Amino acid sequence: MTRLLVVHHSPTRALRALTDAVVAGARDPEITGVKVEVREALDWARGDADHTTLIEADGYLVGTTANFGDMSGALKHVFDSTFLQVGGALAPDGSGDATEGATSGRPYGLYVHGRYDLTGAVRSVQSIIGALGWQQAYDVLEVMGDVDEQATVAAYELGATVAAHLSD
Repeated sequence: MTRLLVVHHSPTRALRALTDAVVAGARDPEITGVKVEVREALDWARGDADHTTLIEADGYLVGTTANFGDMSGALKHVFDSTFLQVGGALAPDGSGDATEGATSGRPYGLYVHGRYDLTGAVRSVQSIIGALGWQQAYDVLEVMGDVDEQATVAAYELGATVAAHLSD
């Protein structure tokens, strides 16, 4: 059975609603052979998760708030504390170097919520994930403002699509 890891920082009702919809989609009953594990980004800060949590997964769904033009500090801590152990590498010019690391080539999906501009948050996550060599399995879900039915349906589709990439 393959393992899909949902790593999120959901401090708001809006992001919690998106996370719940992403997880529901990933656990769609028509998708078989995929075990979905949900971990809060703060699990890494508490020591309840580490780089092996990422290495043992076959794919990823990543969720964050957009804070001051960047991803949440909690999610950044996940990447900061695991980057080299999970196969991240940088080229001499400082850009991402997607070498054949421990997690390279694995599918992922990303969802971001904020009240204003999401550009910096999406860019910061994408740059780190690019340096890990993960492969985008679905469009980034960007939701600004209130989370409505259209956003939760899109979140469900994101979760289901990434899970389907890992399905039997």
